[in-house]
Amino acid sequence: MHAASLSDIQDAWRRIGPFVHRTPVMTCRTLDAMSGRPLHFKCESMQRTGSFKLRGATNAVLRLPEDRATHGVVTHSSGNHGQALALAARTRGIPCTVVMPHDSARVKKDAVRSHGATIIECEPNAAARAAAAARVVQDTGATLIPPFDHPHIIAGQGTVALEFLEQCPQLSAIIVPIGGGGLISGVAIAAKALRPELRVIAAEPLNAGDAAIAKRTGRIEPVPPTRTIADGLRTPLGELTLPVVRDLVDEVITVTEDEIVSAMRLVWERMKIVIEPSSAVGVAVAVQAAFRERPPLETGVVLCGGNVDLDALPWMRG
Repeated sequence: MHAASLSDIQDAWRRIGPFVHRTPVMTCRTLDAMSGRPLHFKCESMQRTGSFKLRGATNAVLRLPEDRATHGVVTHSSGNHGQALALAARTRGIPCTVVMPHDSARVKKDAVRSHGATIIECEPNAAARAAAAARVVQDTGATLIPPFDHPHIIAGQGTVALEFLEQCPQLSAIIVPIGGGGLISGVAIAAKALRPELRVIAAEPLNAGDAAIAKRTGRIEPVPPTRTIADGLRTPLGELTLPVVRDLVDEVITVTEDEIVSAMRLVWERMKIVIEPSSAVGVAVAVQAAFRERPPLETGVVLCGGNVDLDALPWMRG
């Protein structure tokens, strides 16, 4: 099984078009000055359900044959993919179950329930999520739609790049947050097929820096046991996403927790855009001092999500 091709992504774009937003691209002169280059922000935080995840989930649900779709779908997700799959399933009129870590943000659990899905809580680790989802499959006959390591998911996420390059054809680089690698895999496949010279840069929390290690070793690495505020990125690469990251992603840049919080607040204050910490990881890379020293090429930054627990903002802690 391969991740996806450009034609898969183009097909997905046509398929999901009626059900997802064409998200805007925003700019900010303050951030341009901090980065030393023109920055263009692809606002997937303004997508339906608050993240890019609706693209892949909708593509996967719409591709299910009718005899499988009637049994519903199930996934395991810290929140954004769960919300997306719940809405995609509701759109098609089929049941959806979402396995979520018990420590997921309340706002994400509420959103999943608002789309009509059933939530099953589990321990906050990959093994517990997978086991709980497998039980649902066995009990109900539902189809497992994983958060990132699936060709239909990757193809759907790749539509971000098709839109972005249509809106900003002058880009020389794109910065994309990386967790399990579904988004950056789709973006890299599309971008490198259309513009081989374009640099695709992964942005990752230092406290969950498995992708940076995997890029060097060429194998899936465990997520470090430390915690990160960017909870949507606490996921190791998958069997399909690892080869794409290894072969098509030009580099992985890590940022600290303080840099993530600072970048998140910066976007809230200067751009008036609500983004979640996972989105801020890409912004943090763009304004890093080391990044500023590079040639001032026009750079795109994917703001991957905007689902935030307003009762637990990071600059209100302590």
